[in-house]
Amino acid sequence: MSIDELAEQDRGQSRRERPRRVTEAQVTVVENGRQAVRRDRLATEEPLEIRAGGPGQVAVSVAVTMRTPGSDFELAGGFLFSEGLVARDDIATIRYCEDVEDSEQRFNVVTVRLRKPFDAALVRRNFYATSSCGVCGKASLDAVSVLFDQVAVGSVVAPETLRILPAALRAEQDVFDQTGGLHATGLFDAEGRLLELREDVGRHNAMDKLIGSQLLGDRVPLSDRIALVSGRASFELVQKAAVAGIPIMCAVSAPSSLAVDLARRARITLVGFLRGSRFVVYTHPERVTLA
Repeated sequence: MSIDELAEQDRGQSRRERPRRVTEAQVTVVENGRQAVRRDRLATEEPLEIRAGGPGQVAVSVAVTMRTPGSDFELAGGFLFSEGLVARDDIATIRYCEDVEDSEQRFNVVTVRLRKPFDAALVRRNFYATSSCGVCGKASLDAVSVLFDQVAVGSVVAPETLRILPAALRAEQDVFDQTGGLHATGLFDAEGRLLELREDVGRHNAMDKLIGSQLLGDRVPLSDRIALVSGRASFELVQKAAVAGIPIMCAVSAPSSLAVDLARRARITLVGFLRGSRFVVYTHPERVTLA
């Protein structure tokens, strides 16, 4: 099965049976001392267990993350790749688990089959995962930095290009328009054209889905692209961008100190507070044509 077929399988499998991205609920709205009962739309949040195994191996549970259903194969592949657990060519197949006893959870468990043996010790060394909060932390700060090459120089962009990105991202956030409760990550070319967008209740999931879409499409490394996240820039998001080879990463909010340190080491141009006519370049400003 080719990488493109994996992506198509994720898009096409039994949509009617799978959890939806939006869930309806009855709510009470209070305004100006009056209340009214009406229907509202919520961003769906359900667990996804990611399992991995090589040829002849029993697949082991790698992590459970709380996510918005959709693009689950991209999420699984992107997570394993961006966390340094698999290489870009390791993935053979990705499927929903057929052996789940609870049929309602069938689409909440994904197995990634690899072309080579999977080292389960990597999971024990690097991750804490629980069903309640997903990937909650790392075994140590030393273990968090996965191996990656320094990011290629890539394109030089104009400030005007960066300024148009948030509006372009916001205009395509379909589920956010319905619920107001999702993070988003967008991938742009050097001219500011939006190429891909993924939404999720988890900011890390949105990034993993985006990277997974490019991984399954055999378009990694993303050495001539710009990523924009709808919230703040954390250490883990910058790490994922570095693994995917993204040279310019932007955020509408602030970066953390570790995010800035990692971006400097990885040679990523990190932009924060990208709103309106103003933004802040924290690292490697040479990719932005500043006067």
